[in-house]
Amino acid sequence: MTGEHRPREVATLAEDYAALRPYLTGVAYRIVGSRSDAEDVVQEGWLRLQRLVTSDPDARPRDLRAWATTTVSRLALDVLGSARNRRETYVGQWLPEPWISSDGLTRPTSTHPDPADRVTLADSVSYALLVVLETLSPAERASWVLHDTFGMPFDEVAEVVGRTPEACRQLAVRARNRIAAGAPRFEVDTGEQRRVVESFLSAAAGGDLEGLVSLLDPDVTLRGDGGGKVAAARHPVEGVDRVAQLMLGIVRRAKHVTRVEVLPVNGMPGVLGYAGEELVSVMSFAVSAGRITEIDVLVNPEKLARVQATLDAAG
Repeated sequence: MTGEHRPREVATLAEDYAALRPYLTGVAYRIVGSRSDAEDVVQEGWLRLQRLVTSDPDARPRDLRAWATTTVSRLALDVLGSARNRRETYVGQWLPEPWISSDGLTRPTSTHPDPADRVTLADSVSYALLVVLETLSPAERASWVLHDTFGMPFDEVAEVVGRTPEACRQLAVRARNRIAAGAPRFEVDTGEQRRVVESFLSAAAGGDLEGLVSLLDPDVTLRGDGGGKVAAARHPVEGVDRVAQLMLGIVRRAKHVTRVEVLPVNGMPGVLGYAGEELVSVMSFAVSAGRITEIDVLVNPEKLARVQATLDAAG
């Protein structure tokens, strides 16, 4: 290919890669548990592709989606490994970085979508499931995400994980079993969850202990992530009475919060708290049979700054 054709080729490739970004970000986000890291990984994938075709235009992948999926997944797995080392010294509980989107649970129009298309970020993985994924090893997590969520064959998963296809199959089985044992009861009814969340907010703001108790499952669990920078529960708080009392205490102390918004957090209604224009908390909920079974409270200012930057960039 002549030099004059190269810019056109790269421009066309950039358009093709841009079309894949939502899907690729969905893959990376599920592996690393951080939107900002996922977007960085997808961008690094593009830079590698750009360098590849700039040096040799004939090296353009025949199947761009397959090449990009493998490349981004490998990069995400590397990031996850490094992040796990940092999390060993993390103060308190570590919670994933939430995905805040006004898209909610948009479904594809096709009645028989490709598995990879079915799980775009518009269908974002529940926050409660992300928390469970944190209990898996990086290899288990990647094998489960790529095969069970995105339908990648095990021989291709093996290229990402660096194991044999059979080993990846076993990793996915172990991950599946651990997820089944650890995933909370959860209903994907956004209208019902919004009603419960709004009632929860009203009861908490009004100091209504009885009302809070009526909305919480007897075995409800609350987790908090302050990163050692903001006061938060260092360990999971369990049981309806303890969680209800803790929530009332949090509300009493949160005099700096000037407004709250109910917005989709990983696709389901959650609560964002603001002090002026600064995001100071994100709460996500798992709801089953009209009661809250899990509450995750993110108040780590570093993570919230990244979330707010993404929200600001999205307008």
